[in-house]
Amino acid sequence: MCVTVIGAGLAGSEAAFQIAQRNIPVRLYEMRPENTTPAHTTGGFAELVCSNSFGSSLVDRAGGLLQQELRQLGSLIMECADALKVPAGSALAVDRELFSSRVTERIEQEPRIEIIREHVRDMPQPPAVIATGPLTSRAFSENLSRAAGGKHLYFYDAMAPIVEFSSINMNICFRASRRGTGETEKGDYINCPMNREEYEAFVHELAEAETAPLHAFDRENKKFFEGCVPIEELASRGRDTLAFGPLRPVGLEHPETGERPWAVVQLRQDNAAATLFNMVGFQTSLRYTEQDRVFRRIPGLERAEFVRYGQMHRNTFLNAPAVLDRTLMLKKRPGVFCAGQISGVEGYCASTGTGLMAGINAARAASGKETRFPPGDTMLGALMKYISGADPDRFQPMKANFGILPPLADPIRDKRERYRAYSGRAMASIDSFREGI
Repeated sequence: MCVTVIGAGLAGSEAAFQIAQRNIPVRLYEMRPENTTPAHTTGGFAELVCSNSFGSSLVDRAGGLLQQELRQLGSLIMECADALKVPAGSALAVDRELFSSRVTERIEQEPRIEIIREHVRDMPQPPAVIATGPLTSRAFSENLSRAAGGKHLYFYDAMAPIVEFSSINMNICFRASRRGTGETEKGDYINCPMNREEYEAFVHELAEAETAPLHAFDRENKKFFEGCVPIEELASRGRDTLAFGPLRPVGLEHPETGERPWAVVQLRQDNAAATLFNMVGFQTSLRYTEQDRVFRRIPGLERAEFVRYGQMHRNTFLNAPAVLDRTLMLKKRPGVFCAGQISGVEGYCASTGTGLMAGINAARAASGKETRFPPGDTMLGALMKYISGADPDRFQPMKANFGILPPLADPIRDKRERYRAYSGRAMASIDSFREGI
């Protein structure tokens, strides 16, 4: 029996790979490049849009724990990311073009996967995986909503700008990783320091800057996900919001003077050649002309050349608690699984993880086996439990975090020690789960 997978992003690519690894044929549908989205620029699989970073790779961090769980479960996405990482301190960041090319190549080489470049509008017959992503086409979205028996929710996600390294004034900026944690000798991040006057002037200009106009439908449904709020929205919430958020200077003393700036804008390497850097935390919906004007007020970026401006686009996701069970299967459409951001998770690794589990469960369904889900004390299992069991009236996408894990049998007061204990418990559970599947 063949399994249909719709969408070849992180989740869809991972799902198709997992199914094929279990000796079951797959038809993988991808509408790009013939039908593109406001955020994508290529037809490559697993194209990274918002950032080139998968987050912290430390296992005593929630995201790092999830990464390790995925590695233990044989994730294709993690294998490709590990092979193509670029310096980013304790974070796992990749050259996005090389990464997408590697994933595409691996999928194309898999003999059990048939790739079909076609825009799917109708619901697939089971067994199937829907991984159409946060920019699902309106035609398919409407059919999915009817099939799920529930409404979609809408929120806005934003992308950060990317600048050319050669246009950064390194006489002002300095290299450093927060608290000295980095892979390169001088530091993995480029830091643009601000004194108090520069910071307050910048915040004022940012809060007053003109945003790009939205369509009437989009204005009516405007809703931000708190994990990815545009930088100008944060600036409007108070003068010190940015200084305690993405511009916090803690652990970023100047390597020559030893002084800590009032605020710091960080730039993270975006490609292997280190010619491109993205502005960390600068997701934005400002007009392009306003981005030119306002972001060049940042010390060191006076003559910045923007390779990509920030953008805002509508994201679509299911009200997961109302329509999905814990195995990621649609309650009203047995044998059809949902994965990635449309399933109600946030972040590259969470999308990959749900793709992995949706693929495994679709393969099991195709083979007449019982579907499975990871233990609730693993990060992946906790995410799947959360999105399927949260309050449907207040549901928003969830990213990996220790707050969704069950408490330890013996409470630990020290936060770092507690997180390490969570991670140790999770790794033991994921190993046992892997053996069972």
